[in-house]
Amino acid sequence: MAHIAIIGNGITGITAARHIRKLSGSRITVISGESDHFYSRTALMYIYMGHMKYEHTKPYEDFFWAKNQIDLLRASVTAIDTDAKVLKLEGKPDLAYDKLIVATGSKPNKFGWPGQDLKGVHGFYSLQDLEDIERSTKQISRAVIAGGGLIGIELAEMLASRKIPVTFLVREKNYWDNVLPEEESKMISRHILEHGIDLRLQSELKEILADDNGRARAVVTKSGEEIACQFVGLTAGVSPNLDVVKSSKIATKRGVLVSEFLETNVPDVYAAGDCAELVGTDGKSHVEQLWYTGRMQAEALAQTICGTRTKYERGILFNSAKFLDIEYQTYGSVPNVLHGSDRTLYWEHADGHHSIRLVYNAADDAITGFNLFGIRYRQAVCERWIKERRTLQYVLEHLGEANFDPEFFKQYESEIVALYNRQHPEKPLALKAKRGLFSTLQFRYQFR
Repeated sequence: MAHIAIIGNGITGITAARHIRKLSGSRITVISGESDHFYSRTALMYIYMGHMKYEHTKPYEDFFWAKNQIDLLRASVTAIDTDAKVLKLEGKPDLAYDKLIVATGSKPNKFGWPGQDLKGVHGFYSLQDLEDIERSTKQISRAVIAGGGLIGIELAEMLASRKIPVTFLVREKNYWDNVLPEEESKMISRHILEHGIDLRLQSELKEILADDNGRARAVVTKSGEEIACQFVGLTAGVSPNLDVVKSSKIATKRGVLVSEFLETNVPDVYAAGDCAELVGTDGKSHVEQLWYTGRMQAEALAQTICGTRTKYERGILFNSAKFLDIEYQTYGSVPNVLHGSDRTLYWEHADGHHSIRLVYNAADDAITGFNLFGIRYRQAVCERWIKERRTLQYVLEHLGEANFDPEFFKQYESEIVALYNRQHPEKPLALKAKRGLFSTLQFRYQFR
């Protein structure tokens, strides 16, 4: 019986284990030094905010693992001997394997800031990070977060929920404008300020100052401003966690280098998820650090390991997040700056909390992307329209099909169609399908 070892019990490692078990009777061992059981990493913030307890973040009951013959080993891997096919474990006997999956995920970036290792200075990625943040934010009078992006806004919301004043240092001109188009970036920047968070745009961390006990007492920005605080959150992105791989024969660059089949340069060693750097047939490489891509990679890899060599294909990009109380969805390609033949239709509600952006190709009007803030659209519908290269005009006329907001929520499809008609009075459009009460009740009936 082959023994498959998996380093990492995040979404990638656990998905691989589950799908390998469905396909084979191989022995499976999942090793993690972080936690005893798989948990939802995106739910960590809600533990701090008091909405959930740790046990609520575990998608599977504790008995699930033994029932499905998946061995969980709480241990830290210190070295990988690929010649002997052995994992060296801290304080535990060596573990032999036949096939190995590296799914070590990410770790918070540190850029050598003076004071970055002081007490009260933490990133936010792991369960241990959450525990450190819990201890370090008790009875403090101010916190500083250095770095925008999704982790930064999560940490800001966490601290604000406990009435801790927060200064948020973001080096960009507007929040996350290296990802979001200008209008959406400005909207979220305003929203952050509306929630009482001290957003400092075009402001970067220079150093962290210590008190007499070796704890953070203030930060200094690159402009020379000193901001007193007792906690500093470092949220300037994450990078692949290669700590255990670097001393092995497994090739790395930014991440663990893998083919489109998730294979490394070493036979019987694979990598997937945040730590993997995918190298295409054209030689170009990239890292995909999204929850759903980690899951998809694991599903493809399970097939390969169990004898059906399967290429990982991401398909149409999608992502979702939450900026305080504004939900965000994106499908397809929505660049922060238009280029080439990209064109866009952007609508924003007067309340500044809802927006829809449609991106399309100037040559044939084919829709290529959606950005949605405060509004939910059905992923399957948006993906289908992109795959079918439906025109902007077709999509506008059928927007009601995509609407996924709860019953009785206000719908905005007619407003974006009206915007298009004002811009193109020569060929006005009309909604041909709109989700109303009948279709809502029909949906309920079909899935009750």
